[in-house]
Amino acid sequence: MDKKRIIIIAAAVGIAVLGVVSYLAFSLHQKNIENEEMLMLAEMDKREMENEYAQFAVQYSEMKTQINNDSLIAQLDREQRRTEELLEELKRVKSNNAKEIRRLKQELATLRTIMRGYIMEIDSLNRLNQALAKENKKVKAQYNEAQTHISSLTTEKETLTEKVAIASQLDATSITVTGKNKRGKTAKKIKDVKKFVIDFVITKNITASTGIRPVYVRILRPANTVVTSGGTFTYENRQLEYTVMKEIEYTGEEHPVTMYWDVAEYLSPGKYRVDIFCDGNNIGTSYFEYEK
Repeated sequence: MDKKRIIIIAAAVGIAVLGVVSYLAFSLHQKNIENEEMLMLAEMDKREMENEYAQFAVQYSEMKTQINNDSLIAQLDREQRRTEELLEELKRVKSNNAKEIRRLKQELATLRTIMRGYIMEIDSLNRLNQALAKENKKVKAQYNEAQTHISSLTTEKETLTEKVAIASQLDATSITVTGKNKRGKTAKKIKDVKKFVIDFVITKNITASTGIRPVYVRILRPANTVVTSGGTFTYENRQLEYTVMKEIEYTGEEHPVTMYWDVAEYLSPGKYRVDIFCDGNNIGTSYFEYEK
């Protein structure tokens, strides 16, 4: 075999080896990217679980202040400590420990069931006391005593209802407003804006009721006037103008929402404010700014 053929063969072998090495390196890089994405998702899931555990611990603490039953308070106190212990376990667990995360997620599902049971038990106690009060109307002294007890329970129930309502209020995050020009591209100047695209995420809330909900977006100009076509909604016993409205079907899980507003009026440069309303509450506020 002459020297020239040896060189050619060696070069071919070298190219083949380089190709294999390049392919392996590319495959390894892709796997690393996939692993990083999985770790990010696992970390987000873990944080969400931590928030739910923390919410349950707070709810137990609040429920204890709303009843006078020592036995039930002791049970609630025990469940609160257990919830806090599980939360501490979760904080110590690494997000990539799938086995422990799965176990703590199952524990969280059990806590939801237990919490619902206590809420039903407290409500049942309230109804029972109200029934006893009606029976005691025959005797004035007993009636007055029962009325006092009912008044106390009613106040506790109203407080519990109010706090449950606060806990079930929806929350809008990641609010962005993007101006688009007539070609559908992002507009940098206010004079080029022909359409607003409003994006946000309604967060997960296991205590909120599910179903169809109207969501209102209200955009305020720098001069504090509303960008609107004249539609209104009720907020704190008054009518407010809105920019755009959309009905969504909320299931209790995280829900991304996108709305559009076609600009048909003059918009001045400056700082704009966007508020999002649902169920009679302001669930999110953000700001955006445009130059001339």
